[in-house]
Amino acid sequence: GFTTNPSLMRQAGVQNYEEFAKDVIGRVGLLGKKPISFEVISDDFDDMALEAIRIASWGKHVYVKIPITNTQGKSSVMLINRLSNLRIKLNITAVMTVRQVEDILSVLPRSSLSTIISVFVGRIADTGRDPSGIVSQACLSAARQYPFVKILWASTRGVLDIFTANRLGCDIITVTPAIIAKLHLVGKDLAEYSLDTVRQFRKDAIEAGIEL
Repeated sequence: GFTTNPSLMRQAGVQNYEEFAKDVIGRVGLLGKKPISFEVISDDFDDMALEAIRIASWGKHVYVKIPITNTQGKSSVMLINRLSNLRIKLNITAVMTVRQVEDILSVLPRSSLSTIISVFVGRIADTGRDPSGIVSQACLSAARQYPFVKILWASTRGVLDIFTANRLGCDIITVTPAIIAKLHLVGKDLAEYSLDTVRQFRKDAIEAGIEL
């Protein structure tokens, strides 16, 4: 599938949100019935609801990304409940604690459509904490209570994250093109990789004209 957020769109120079989104939907749609997630941009919950309805109308495989709180730290769980009851597919984003996962699960109706909970594992790790416990608990809680909920490993930092996410039971992982480009290294002989690295250092030194 595909996912983005306002920060990534800013980096990409996106000017027209809806035009960009519909172009993406047309491209990704060729890959099959995969989730395509776009985030609301408002900070007011009523406005978020209106934006969510509009975004959801763009396609049947579109998931609306709702941040777990607004910028004042107020929980989005009531909005999540409201939109789930409207049968809108949701991707709850910026989740970093087990409590947040449990709060989301507690307001999902039993008849809800597929819902994604995006745990920002890389950002958790950036604080010096091991995110494994949070992720595994999120996966267990979702599996026990709501089989239609998928746990997504977000803010991926490297290829190893793909294997860890799989081991812990995540349903989805977001991977950037830069990480995908490294997948050919999986299983590479480390002695050979060490030699490749030394050669690369030497090549760069020559090309840079570095001398002592």
